Amino acid sequence: MLKFFSRLEKTRNIVIIFFAIIVVLGMLVAGVYNGSGVAVANPFKSREVLARVGGDEVTVADFSVLKKKIENQFGGSFSLAQIGMTNDRILDQAINSRVSLQEAHRLGLNASDEEVRSEIARQFSDPATGVFDVKLYKDYVVRTYGSVALFEQSVRDALASQKLRAFVSAGAQVSEAEVRDTYLRENTEFELTYVPVVADELAKRINPSDEDLRQYFDAHKTDYRFHEPQKKVRYLFINQEKAGQKLQISDEELRKEYDSLKPENKMAGVRVQQIVLKVARPELDQEVLTKATALVARMRKEDLTATEEEFAEQARGNSEDPATAQGGGWLPNPVKRNPNRKPAAPTPGNSAELLQNTLDWKDGQVGDPLKTGNAYYIFRRGPVVPKTFEDARQELLVSLRNRRSYTVAAQLAQKAQDRLKETRDPQRVAQELAAEANMSPAEMLRETGFIKPGDDVPEVGTSPQFEDAIKPLEEAGQVGERVGVKNGFAIPQLVERRDPRIPELDEVRVRVAEDFKRTRATEQLEQVARELASGAGGADALKAAAERAGLKAEDEEAFKLGRPLGAAGADPSIDSAVYALKAGEVTKAPVKVGDRWVVLAVKSRKDPDPAEFDKQRATLTETALSERRNQVFEDFLVEARRRLEEKGEVQIYNETLAQLEEAEPAALPGRAPIQLPPPGTE
Repeated sequence: MLKFFSRLEKTRNIVIIFFAIIVVLGMLVAGVYNGSGVAVANPFKSREVLARVGGDEVTVADFSVLKKKIENQFGGSFSLAQIGMTNDRILDQAINSRVSLQEAHRLGLNASDEEVRSEIARQFSDPATGVFDVKLYKDYVVRTYGSVALFEQSVRDALASQKLRAFVSAGAQVSEAEVRDTYLRENTEFELTYVPVVADELAKRINPSDEDLRQYFDAHKTDYRFHEPQKKVRYLFINQEKAGQKLQISDEELRKEYDSLKPENKMAGVRVQQIVLKVARPELDQEVLTKATALVARMRKEDLTATEEEFAEQARGNSEDPATAQGGGWLPNPVKRNPNRKPAAPTPGNSAELLQNTLDWKDGQVGDPLKTGNAYYIFRRGPVVPKTFEDARQELLVSLRNRRSYTVAAQLAQKAQDRLKETRDPQRVAQELAAEANMSPAEMLRETGFIKPGDDVPEVGTSPQFEDAIKPLEEAGQVGERVGVKNGFAIPQLVERRDPRIPELDEVRVRVAEDFKRTRATEQLEQVARELASGAGGADALKAAAERAGLKAEDEEAFKLGRPLGAAGADPSIDSAVYALKAGEVTKAPVKVGDRWVVLAVKSRKDPDPAEFDKQRATLTETALSERRNQVFEDFLVEARRRLEEKGEVQIYNETLAQLEEAEPAALPGRAPIQLPPPGTE
């Protein structure tokens, strides 16, 4: 299936539809961990119902299995959200799987006992010898399904659904002309100059007069009403870092700090061995994954560990990384924890991000194959590299100083608050405490303009905590409680309060000017875009016209349809406009994309070699035919589901789905997935 998916990656919408359908079929068979290093929920973990389809149920466990299955099929390259696979959509696909199965039964497309036996034998037989692995089969079934009967029924159901797809899409056809046109559109290369006509850029060239602003303000006064009271606040500021600079921290204190660290915090990193298996071509992906999974199974004991010697032997014989293979797979440097690591998908091709996983493993543990870029990686965690006191000294000093400086600054802020409430004189308090705060009185005294909730306050920012601290202040001179702000603490004192009102123009002049320019620019967008398109006779003329209009022309080399075009984004209307142009031509009319317009010029156009199409005709035709079959099957499912919905036989329990947002599936060790490949993809 990976081979099939790689061929379809340019036709994104159909691919996602097809992928979801095939994953649903796979869910019925597998619902397991696919060797990417990520676990799935046990199918028996929760039988709570998410949806009912006719007489069938979609449970929480079904949903969890499907979601993890989709994540694993993409190898962790990016998040499901990036391809639009929300929880609602995943549940939608699970419902479609039930619809598919019901339609298969209705049409008598059931799987025979012999077909079920053959499929199970294919999945659990050694590829080299063809011998059926009974132990592996039983262990897998018990661990993931609980019973042989349930597993074999899931295989039967998946085969039935696959038969339905073959039956429904059997009559799909595609002409050579369609295949050729798609090939030309996807492989024609353009060198472009384009101008995004956006309001923000046009607004920069608009200089409103005072009369313009007055008229605009008078027409929109209520838009600028202050609905909250405005307050001007003077506050004493205690800088935490400066307060801490006077702290003296001895080596003895640092040594005690080091001795109190948990063992994992005395770890400078871990030694790691690796095996790298490269995927030379996309169609070989599944083959490489199978080899990687077999290597792991050969080395790993039941506790997921392997000895250094066992791993080194496999690395020397199989790893395709010459820099580490002959050394038993050992990486030259220990893996250190990245404190800035985000819990997101790894950057394609960046094995360093994958290596961070090993820090959470036990000594000797071998992970499942992880893919990034064009290679699968197998890691084994080795011994810990200790962090000595000298290694940790600077880090300990910074940490201890930060903790103590917070305490010192907080105590000093409390002292400043008490004194300010006594004296109501911030200047006097600043002079009294300046030396202790390691600041000058001028640095300690700050004052805001008239502010209201939600405002971005200079040197404070948008701070709900600061807003809460000044909210009780109603009378001039009243002092509030100390509050944490950026880089320290503030003790606020009210200077003046203004009730909710419509302001004078001068109070909101900057905001009015921005709104006026944006409104005027938006009104001019289409006209400016049309003038650019009609007045430009080529790429150079378009650039000159854009500069006169205060816009920036961009260049794009080797552009192909379907790809994002820089600031203009990706849109079918851009593709259509570009494909219709010859070298040297400019779009006669601008292209509307969202809230902007785009004018395009083709500097050069490189059409693909017809001979290359002839070489690939058979493959391209099969790809196009597969896409057409996918669409036919999807249309069939949509219609079948519509009929059920009209009868009220599809019920979704959104409350239960909402509860899954924070739920995490339990981890399970596993093996490579059991899959039923779609017809024609093996």
